[in-house]
Amino acid sequence: MRYLCKLDNVSVMDLNEDLQRASDTVMRGKVILYPTDTVWGIGCDATDSDAVSRVYAIKRRSDSKAMLLLVDSIDTVKRYFPHVTADAESLLLDSERPTTVILPGACGIAPGLIAADGSVGVRVTRERYSRELCRMAGVPLVSTSANISGEPTAKCFAEISTEIKRAADYVCEAIRDDCSPGTPSRIVKLNSDNTITVIRP
Repeated sequence: MRYLCKLDNVSVMDLNEDLQRASDTVMRGKVILYPTDTVWGIGCDATDSDAVSRVYAIKRRSDSKAMLLLVDSIDTVKRYFPHVTADAESLLLDSERPTTVILPGACGIAPGLIAADGSVGVRVTRERYSRELCRMAGVPLVSTSANISGEPTAKCFAEISTEIKRAADYVCEAIRDDCSPGTPSRIVKLNSDNTITVIRP
């Protein structure tokens, strides 16, 4: 299926080619640099342990600091989190701003992404490019900010360091010229008793 929506100044044909190259890279177990619904992210197939390890290495980040997943739909969430509650669905579909929800009981996700308590952060993206990329790749994507761990988050493509750009196997073409600052998502944790802990407002 072709992605039939023009995005910014990228033609439909160029956009389709860009998405195909990015998704092919992910499916080959490689690492991409891509725009998300918040800030630019380093990503890979979240079910591939070797690819996940590479992302940790690029970030120079301890694997005790779990990274989140980006998906295209609630249906995809349910494939990897079999016991998603109605409360979790409501949080994931929050219409006010991108919201990452930390959920228990992930199945089929690379162990390096699962926190010590068995939870994983996941977000349903409504941004057009990242949503289509997730759909085409057919797996949850790792999404972690495009910076070395401990350094400031790059709020747009122009702020991403050369080191990070060179470390990726493919750098997406779309939305590079958008200089409006992205904002990291809200992060909440859904506890076993259905109470909510706000990790990042």
